Amino acid sequence: MVVEQSVQEAFDKAKNIVFLTGAGVSTLSGIPDYRSKTGVYQGLDYAPEYLLSDQAFDQIPEIQYDFMQKNLYFPEAKANVVHKKMAAFAKSGRAKVITQNIDDLDVQAGLNDDQLIRFHGSLYNLYTPKDGKKETLAEYQHSLYRDADGAKIRPAITFYGEMPFRVDEAIQWMRQSDLVCVVGTSFKVYPFAGLLEYANPSVPVFSVNKVELDSLSGVEQIVTDAGDFFSELKN
Repeated sequence: MVVEQSVQEAFDKAKNIVFLTGAGVSTLSGIPDYRSKTGVYQGLDYAPEYLLSDQAFDQIPEIQYDFMQKNLYFPEAKANVVHKKMAAFAKSGRAKVITQNIDDLDVQAGLNDDQLIRFHGSLYNLYTPKDGKKETLAEYQHSLYRDADGAKIRPAITFYGEMPFRVDEAIQWMRQSDLVCVVGTSFKVYPFAGLLEYANPSVPVFSVNKVELDSLSGVEQIVTDAGDFFSELKN
């Protein structure tokens, strides 16, 4: 049994659950993570903190664009059991999700902006910074540059060097939580990892990851596959 009775009971009791999620949730949908041995950050010619930065968008936009097209976009990916179970909790009015993921699989699972904060934005929200005009994925996949005037297109994601989205709201959600569950993240990227500091110290905090995390000492860590855990967890 992956879900211990005490863990299930804590979830049963909770009315304001916050799930804090990362790339390990979407690997079950065939999307690679970033920092593992098989992640997309391995073997790069540039440090990822530069390659996915606002500075790189100005200085080496073609290289950045090529990397993102090859490694970040998986429009055929489908929401998996973790997304769906979290959405079921949210739809029953008992949970919200704050995610680092930019793949919109939580949206595909049925979550709306009242239930979901895409802390690092969305790959599928595309625009031209020059004038703020919205662009389509088809246009962006065709070219980094808009046909009409050659202006650069970008996704509304948090590049390194930029502020995440809806930070104050995320902090408020954490303050209101009565259970926190960290899923599929190394929990090393700030300010996302700092959100945990806003939870009430008396609130139970669980972590569901394939490996134990040094960054979450003092948290009850459930070292297992997230898919197995959420398949078993009752909402």
